Amino acid sequence: MARYTGADCKRCRREKQKLFLKGSKCESAKCPIEIRPYPPGEHGRGRTKDSEYLLQKREKQKAARIYGVLEKQFRGYFEEANRKSGKTGENLLRILETRLDNVVYRAGFAKSRDHARQLVRHGHINVNGRKTDIPSARVAANDIIEVRKSSLEMTPFVVARAEAGERTVPAWLEAIPSKMRILVHSLPERQVIDTQVQEQLIVELYSK
Repeated sequence: MARYTGADCKRCRREKQKLFLKGSKCESAKCPIEIRPYPPGEHGRGRTKDSEYLLQKREKQKAARIYGVLEKQFRGYFEEANRKSGKTGENLLRILETRLDNVVYRAGFAKSRDHARQLVRHGHINVNGRKTDIPSARVAANDIIEVRKSSLEMTPFVVARAEAGERTVPAWLEAIPSKMRILVHSLPERQVIDTQVQEQLIVELYSK
């Protein structure tokens, strides 16, 4: 399976903002973007005027990096969003938000989306009573996501229970840390998705 293997912090610096790819490190003074708030590379400090296309490209890259999706899969999500009724950009964000790895992260059961992806892939998560080890699997309204009983005493989940409440859980989800359970009350509307992405720029990029 193709995946990005480079430095996560360089991706944040490239976008000139925190993408929260490294969990607690992103909240600390050790976050590289706090130390070097400019793009990586020899000419990172140079002042450049971004073209319209570059702004659109950067916004797409930002969204893909936040959710840990590569280009081919991201393009597929866009095409699916475009086929649905409603605003394409909002449909796209809804698709990304309802990925299983994102839901596990949003509920506070993992430090980052990468961490959540690993927990799902290793078979620690059940969806509606069935083991699901596909991070890109999508949840639906009224789904119940749980940590498997055999995994409850693993260190990541013990830590998640101890730190319950430190991260705000979106209104469309309900996390029950004592049972390591997540209830999906509904699919998210745009106003409750706090991802700092201008989805219209992505729509414009792919519509050319």
